[in-house]
Amino acid sequence: MNNIIDQMLKSYEIKNINDEINALKEIIQELVLAGLSRGGFFNEAAFYGGTVLRIFYNLDRFSEDLDFALITPNKNFDLTKYFDYINKELKAYGLNLEISSKPNNETNISSVFLKGDTLEHILKFFPNEENHKYNHTLKNIKIKFEIDINPPKGATYEVQYKLLPSPHQIRLYDKESLFAEKIHAILCRNWQKRTKGRDLYDYVFFLANNINVNLELVKNKLIESKYISENDDFNLDILKSLLINKFKEINYKEAKEDIIPFIKDIKSLELWNSDFFIKITEQLM
Repeated sequence: MNNIIDQMLKSYEIKNINDEINALKEIIQELVLAGLSRGGFFNEAAFYGGTVLRIFYNLDRFSEDLDFALITPNKNFDLTKYFDYINKELKAYGLNLEISSKPNNETNISSVFLKGDTLEHILKFFPNEENHKYNHTLKNIKIKFEIDINPPKGATYEVQYKLLPSPHQIRLYDKESLFAEKIHAILCRNWQKRTKGRDLYDYVFFLANNINVNLELVKNKLIESKYISENDDFNLDILKSLLINKFKEINYKEAKEDIIPFIKDIKSLELWNSDFFIKITEQLM
């Protein structure tokens, strides 16, 4: 089993303890996805968010969380029935993580948290680690995944296959729907309280790769969030206008500080300002 982990680690450039932790988190994420797949989770749900871009589309930034949405809304959906599959997958590779859930009766989002001893797992993944004396300061590793049990209509999907840790399939939002989710996050996030440069980084990624946006999903998400009303006019030009107004409000210094720990090359951030994001929004299709 350790040979599989070694094989997965070969795709990472490990230079420091931060690289080790990011690699550890991502491999745990992929083991969780494999366990969910074996349990039939993706018959009911789809994977979306920045981690999808990282795993399937070579986005060059690390992503912390796993985000899912049900295909068909189900207020009684029980995520805990998949915990045994996740545990079995993790333990098969010698990983010990505690799983806990946090249902939220006030929203449509159910959250799950994986927590374990960071040093224990660093030493398991990197047995020749020479900097043990520094690692005692590390906090427990934490990975969160959330599922929207009552998502709005409009998402479209595709199925992708992964060969490691062993062959499995995952249903995920297609690129157009992923872009719609990201735009919704940019528009509806409270940037005064939580500046998230990762959203902006992903936005640039979508535009650079000439990905169209799923307008129907954006509209339905914005209606759900009460950002617009059901009777409001909505089209691509209106969406561009909404984004332009949002890009005038953002603190780009804080946005850069948020994304820096997740990327290796920070030179691309030099252009980040309102004018840059407003101008590239003209390319939105």
